[in-house]
This record gives sequence, structure tokens and C-alpha cells, in this order.
Amino acid sequence: MSRFTSRDQRHAWGFNVPQTGAYADEGADELRAYKLAVKHLNGEGDGGMMNTMKPLSLKGNGVLGKKVAYVTGDTQTKSDAARASAKRMIEKDGALMVTGGSSSGVAIAVQGLCQEAGVIFMAGLTHSNDTTGKDKRKHGFRHFFNTEMSGAALAPILEKEFGKDRTAYHLTADYTWGWSQEGSIKKYTEALGWQTKAAVRTPLGAGDFSQYITPVLNSGADVLVLNHYGKDMVNSLTQAVQFGLRDKQVNGKDFQIVVPLFLRLMAQGAGENIKGIYGSTNWNWSLTDEGSKAFVKSFGAEYGFPPSQAAHTCYVQTLLYANACEMAGTFNPCGVIEALEGFKFDGMGNGPTEYRAEDHQCFKDVLVVRGNQNPTSQFDLLEVVNVTPRSAVEYAPDMLGGQLGSCNA
Repeated sequence: MSRFTSRDQRHAWGFNVPQTGAYADEGADELRAYKLAVKHLNGEGDGGMMNTMKPLSLKGNGVLGKKVAYVTGDTQTKSDAARASAKRMIEKDGALMVTGGSSSGVAIAVQGLCQEAGVIFMAGLTHSNDTTGKDKRKHGFRHFFNTEMSGAALAPILEKEFGKDRTAYHLTADYTWGWSQEGSIKKYTEALGWQTKAAVRTPLGAGDFSQYITPVLNSGADVLVLNHYGKDMVNSLTQAVQFGLRDKQVNGKDFQIVVPLFLRLMAQGAGENIKGIYGSTNWNWSLTDEGSKAFVKSFGAEYGFPPSQAAHTCYVQTLLYANACEMAGTFNPCGVIEALEGFKFDGMGNGPTEYRAEDHQCFKDVLVVRGNQNPTSQFDLLEVVNVTPRSAVEYAPDMLGGQLGSCNA
């Protein structure tokens, strides 16, 4: 659906989200956040995080005097579909910036296209190391954290709760994010002394995971690591509990399940099964900083329920891009890139944050969460058990490889 008349008259952005497929729930919340961000940028509503973001160049009258408008697309949680959708936005609709997605495969594909087209890509949900590692691009920026940070944040908590003598069995979504997540959790848990019994790849959108869970029962593993996301995680966790894994004792220990990355939407889908499960998350609506409170209030007033981390990331990315255009005084991608590289900001949740110039990865505090044992509402499903400081998850800029390349004007 087009919401502008021409590229010259209005500033158009492409919101490319999974409206169908395994990550469609996340996509729906992303789109809500994008629409709310546009309202705030155009001077409507209560302004949300524009009241808390520092430093702020935005004026609440659009961007560089132009009202923000947008087009939307469906990535279908598929790289080819996402790329085709983004290509249409750029070539047919004249989009100056593309953002969105809930899959690292999608993010990497669209980021590459935007580099070729000379358009900025503000990544949505993408957690694979590769997005700002071996597949990084000058035109791509990521606010979301990555699997390296999840591993670094989770490992001390897993050691404290489950000990050093554990045997893990991984079920892993068979694409770039799953591989990256599995690798990072192996790296940090094996450093603790854990052994990895097996790592089995599962297709995205499998639905029925019983054939993958059955072998876990007699494997000798006492921890199941589900490197799954969205509806896949809801299904695999639910089926693992139905198979009785959480009631088992193996090697003299209570069997445990770990979901390295999850958010409230997945917790809602998993219901009772999420209770006590450990994982990491980029942001949670229960945070009490001024930026988080402002965003939760705005989003709740607009939609009647609190935002997910998917919504938070996409809202923040939209404001960051708009602010960079104002800082640069131009929509020219080279000027916008220069404004974003090394940009330090606060007041948007997660404390002080920096877009590292060398790889366009945001660095900030990371949350370790656990499924709430005693939720007070249908939204109070995640309990923040540790706020891991940026210093504990930061790594050298060249560790993950890749080259940014140069700006394509």
C-alpha cells in the first residue's frame, strides 16, 4: 500500500516485515511500531521517545521539513521474497530507506540489495553475528544485539544455575541465525566445561518437531538448547515439554531447557511452558528508565497492550535514521552514514548506546531473562534476572570478519 504521492514531494521509507510465515507475530508488532514512529516524527501523538532521546536533532515536523510517509511489504520470512519486496520499494516507490525483517537471512539479503541500490538499511530483528560480521555493509546498521553477546551474557547465569558439568543437545534452525546462535552458545558453554552431545539442524517453519525431540530422550544429554525463534520456538518448546523432558532426571540432575533468544510474544505463545526458562533479550517493557517508560506509555495508548522487543527495536531504528538525516542536513546516504557512524545516544532503553563506526553494530547492556513463575498479567511473562553491562559483551571490531566497503551514493 502506497502512502505518498512522489519521491520528490515526500520522504518515503520502506517497512519490510514478515506479515506471513514463522515470524509473522513479530512482524505485526514491528509494523505497529513503525506506524507509531511515523506519527511521532510527523508531530502527532505524545512524541514517545522523542521526549527522552539524547542528543536529539528532530523537531517533530517530519524530517528535514518533509512529512514522513511509507510503503509496506511482506518478507514472508524468506530471503528471496524480502529482497523482491525491498527492490519494489526502491525502484517503484522511490524508498530512500528500507527497514524491518525478523530473520537474519532476510536482513543479510536486503542489506546487500540496499548497498547495491545506494539506500540505507536499518535492520529490524537480526541476531546472527554475520549481519555486522562477515556480511556487514556500509549501508547497513543494526540496533539489535547478536549471538556473540547472548552467549557472553547467558554463560555466567547458566553456570550459576546449572553448574559446569552439563551435557547439551542443540536443536538449531537451519539458516544463518541458527548456525550463529548454536556456535556462540557452544563457545561459551564449552568454555565453562559443558559438553555438546549433538547439534541437529531443523528446517525453518517445521511445525512438528517430534522427530527431532525423540532422540534427545535417550541421548544422555541433560540440557536441551533450542536455537529456534518465533512460532518454531513455541512449537519445539511445547513439544519438548509434552515429551516429558522437563520432568526427567539425567546424569543425576534435573533436565533443563534453554532458549538463548526469546521475547514476550513467544512467551505468550508458549504459555505455561516458558516458566523458569532462561534466555536473553534485547529489551523488555518492564524496564524503568525514562525512555522505556515513554515508549511503553505511547505504544499502550495506541494499541492497548505493551510493546515487544521487536516493536522497540524497529521504533528506535526509525528515530535513529530520522535523527541522522537531521544531523547531516541531507537524505544523501553518505551524509547519513557519516552521522550514524560512532553516534552515541541515550534515553531509548538499554542505557548509553553507541553505533560502533567499525562495524555498524550497536553496543549496549544486554538482558538475561527467565520465564516468570508467577506472572501478574498475560504480558508479565519475562523476569529480568541480570542486566549484563556493555563491557561484558563487547568484542574487537575485527573478530567477526567482513568489510564494510564504501558508501554508494
